[in-house]
Amino acid sequence: MLRRTKIVATLGPASADPKVIDSMVETGVDVVRLNFSHGTPEEHIQRADTVRSAARARGRTVGVLVDLQGPKIRIGKFREGKIHLNNGDPFILDSRCGQGTQERVGLDYKGLPGDVGRGATLLLDDGRIVLWVEKVEGEEIFCKVVQGGVLSDNKGINRQGGGLSAAALTEKDIEDIATAAQLKADYLAVSFPRSGADMRQARELLRAAGGKGMLVAKIERAEAVDALEEILEASDAIMVARGDLGVEVGDAAVPALQKRMIRMARERNKLVITATQMMESMIYNPIPTRAEVSDVANAVIDGTDAVMLSAETAAGAYPVESIAAMHRVCVEAEKEDEPLLGQYRMGKVFSRVDESIAMAAIFTANHLNVRAIAALTESGSTCLWMSRMQSGVPIYALTPEVETRRKVTLFRGVYPVNFKTASTDREQLLIEAENELRRRGAVRDGDLIVLTIGEPIGQSGGTNTLKIVRVGAHAGP
Repeated sequence: MLRRTKIVATLGPASADPKVIDSMVETGVDVVRLNFSHGTPEEHIQRADTVRSAARARGRTVGVLVDLQGPKIRIGKFREGKIHLNNGDPFILDSRCGQGTQERVGLDYKGLPGDVGRGATLLLDDGRIVLWVEKVEGEEIFCKVVQGGVLSDNKGINRQGGGLSAAALTEKDIEDIATAAQLKADYLAVSFPRSGADMRQARELLRAAGGKGMLVAKIERAEAVDALEEILEASDAIMVARGDLGVEVGDAAVPALQKRMIRMARERNKLVITATQMMESMIYNPIPTRAEVSDVANAVIDGTDAVMLSAETAAGAYPVESIAAMHRVCVEAEKEDEPLLGQYRMGKVFSRVDESIAMAAIFTANHLNVRAIAALTESGSTCLWMSRMQSGVPIYALTPEVETRRKVTLFRGVYPVNFKTASTDREQLLIEAENELRRRGAVRDGDLIVLTIGEPIGQSGGTNTLKIVRVGAHAGP
């Protein structure tokens, strides 16, 4: 059974070896994530090359997602590396402090004193340490410890309810966008965007650097939830980044928000990745917990395009096993998918012919016993629209464009096929497409398939024809 939900896996020390990367590709990773919070530009470029070489050798296409670091909203370092705070202790966050002590620590984010006042609640180390702000004097934030514990170097800071003014794109991010363009990233993820303007700025910078990748907004600020409509409008995809998001809005609010974000993204023809701690226990264990299995399965059933592994594959002891486990869970969860035979998008007036063809293809496939959909595509847009409508019918993106094949690696239920032909005759192209699917074992004689194509041949955005074909009914080879 083909897996429709895509798997994104983060590369890191545990998956730097080319042999491990090859095993990850063999096991089924669809997109690799390069975390630009760590490593050098040269290391990232080399890893992207290694992944693409491994994919070519195995006859596969694997996408590359560059994840920008974003603003460093963190404390500084301690003289002894860490301290222990007790409930009720006074503690100072001091942007001028060098080496931290039991009484105070420095700030990488120098703007924090201007963002908070008396009564604010600050959450450190993913909410493990809770500080209540008593007063702010100059560069010092005087706090009382509400929830104590061990606090070590460079832990992150969130404000409960959001409200930190740090810009989404830092000077480092702007430099890293140029690197993303250089390595031909298929996706660029922007950390901590607050508005659609942040995403538009990132897109302009990427295009100016020569990059053609799609933009992913990581929803991890409370403000981003409020601005979700405009962020979706300005992005190609969103990531449900449950770590920082859970700290800012409260962990209990995350499941419902996740479902809402997946639904909103799909309704607006956008992609969605569900991320953070999906199989966290597999950093140390060869099998996931039952709770993690349920978490992944629920995201799949809700319609996420992709599920993501972070530390599991970047730093864990079982990177390949994590991908294999996620694959098993996705395949089982997808058995619960039921094609939508009802009124999905029936009330919508389409403004584009190619979008109408895409919806007609899925509607036909869901109501007829169709084995596969073959979309001859230049840009991949037709496949994106098809993938928004729930269906158990595989969608094959037949394209000569390598960038398009890499892009569709994130589209749920879409499979890239390298399809090159010298023919410009529509009927001949459809016959060649049918033969390609038959050669791959996707269909066999007697099966029904839906084919979509555009004229003039080779023109992006021109899909205007749908044809239903019974395999083997023509006189071709």
